Amino acid sequence: MLPTGLTQRLFNRAKPNMPVIVVLLMTVTVLSLLLAIGLGPVTVSPGNVAKILLSRLPVVGEHISRTWARLDENIVIGLRLPRVCLGVIVGASLAVIGVTMQALVRNQLADPFILGVSSGAAATATLGMLFGVFAFFGRYSLSISAFIGSAVTIIFVYTISRVRGRINITQLLLSGVAISMIMDGVTRIITLSAPNALGLHNAAFWMSGSLAGAKWGYLTLPLAVLLLCMAVLMINYRGLNLLLLGDESAGALGINVRRLQKTLVLVASLMAGVTIAVSGSIGFVGLMVPHFTRLLVGGDHRRVLPVSALLGAILVVWVDVAARMVLAPEEMPVGILTAIIGGPLFIFLLKRNSREKKGATAK
Repeated sequence: MLPTGLTQRLFNRAKPNMPVIVVLLMTVTVLSLLLAIGLGPVTVSPGNVAKILLSRLPVVGEHISRTWARLDENIVIGLRLPRVCLGVIVGASLAVIGVTMQALVRNQLADPFILGVSSGAAATATLGMLFGVFAFFGRYSLSISAFIGSAVTIIFVYTISRVRGRINITQLLLSGVAISMIMDGVTRIITLSAPNALGLHNAAFWMSGSLAGAKWGYLTLPLAVLLLCMAVLMINYRGLNLLLLGDESAGALGINVRRLQKTLVLVASLMAGVTIAVSGSIGFVGLMVPHFTRLLVGGDHRRVLPVSALLGAILVVWVDVAARMVLAPEEMPVGILTAIIGGPLFIFLLKRNSREKKGATAK
């Protein structure tokens, strides 16, 4: 255990030791990767996992003795490594989207899917899965169809929320709720018209959120979008901090509020669309992780963004491990477990937010 004084200095919200925290979380992420790859209906020891991964490196691989079974290598390289890597990317993306949306709407209870992006993606994805509408896209038809749905949805929401050339936050939220309800209705119509039970089962499983279909080809675009959007957000971290003070205060302090709001909407929508396309709807990660991050390192977005990304990655990796082991050899959708965990936490946050408001009013 860490000494009490060291723990207080490390996890001090006012002045956290960021280099140590980031290195610690990166170490936990790497260890989580090694352990999660080996866990499942067929267990592979962490030592064999490490050897198999090292054997694929250009120079180091020549000095690794092959003491593992061929089946273990196929499981590690072909099945679990892309799945765990996708979990890292999806978790980091959802957490960063949550931070972005909470800064945009100035509410720590905001969720990445608050603009109806997941509902739009679900509608077009189920249309493709059940009726083959997007089959001409080939092996990536599911990802592309989900992305099309999310993109169309956010364009509608963005267009409706513009008032005199500016984004009205209240109208943005209400538009998101309305469009989300419409797209949910469309999805129900599509599923009720399903031509076969197997297709309906696959669509329901995808909509619940899952990493089961992970492939190496699915990693490139989400990773590129995550890195690009993360860079944009880190550059604008000061604007994110000032947005919490209100539009007028942020503008008075030199922030182009209109441009920053547009940037945040585009960044959140792009990340959400790409992420949902490869994993389905995994809720509550973007709600839980930013909140705990602020408890750990305070509210400065220069600290919140990288720490949220790492915590989100760790969370989704381990929830996915639980999802494939709880009912082994059957699998449980990741989104169901995050909902079971996140639901009670959301209620707790609501109660806490209500108590804080009452306390502030009393003062």
